[in-house]
Amino acid sequence: MYRVAIFGSGSGTNAQNILKYFEESEVARVHLVLTNKRSAGIIDRARLYGVPVVVFDRDQMESGTVLERLESHKIDFVVLAGFLWKLPVDIVQRFENKILNIHPALLPDYGGEGMYGMNVHRAVVENEEEETGITIHYVTEEYDEGEVVFQDSVEIDPDDTAEEVAGKVQELEHRHFPSVIEWVLTDLGSDE
Repeated sequence: MYRVAIFGSGSGTNAQNILKYFEESEVARVHLVLTNKRSAGIIDRARLYGVPVVVFDRDQMESGTVLERLESHKIDFVVLAGFLWKLPVDIVQRFENKILNIHPALLPDYGGEGMYGMNVHRAVVENEEEETGITIHYVTEEYDEGEVVFQDSVEIDPDDTAEEVAGKVQELEHRHFPSVIEWVLTDLGSDE
């Protein structure tokens, strides 16, 4: 059974959805939640499921302390669920092809540094796009450039606000992210 860690920086709704999904899974369990914000909602959500939480700062991330925590918890797979920092090279290399991220747009559009959350949704609305969606992809050393695993789209009405677009995208995230993680892990298991 895979031991999963979730990184998040925000309210943690995706993380909670993943925690709940894998609570009784035969494929994986979430064993650790990590965040760079002491006030992040993801902390309380992790505690609801009895999952240990690590709060860290930039120095701990860059010095290898965070990687040591992942290794001490025997983590096999990493999920980024609303985590806003770029992972350092040591973590990306240690978990090569074993880190998934969810992006709130259809990559390669609206990706890259600074393109997260409402920044993405505002840009989509300002550019009068007819659709947007989610991209679940592997994490590499560059923002949003890893191999795409899954995408799904949703139509944008001409009068939709950025907040309404955010709601539509979040619905896709909650519907698909846990099952795509499970699918990737099941596939990973068949390759080993």
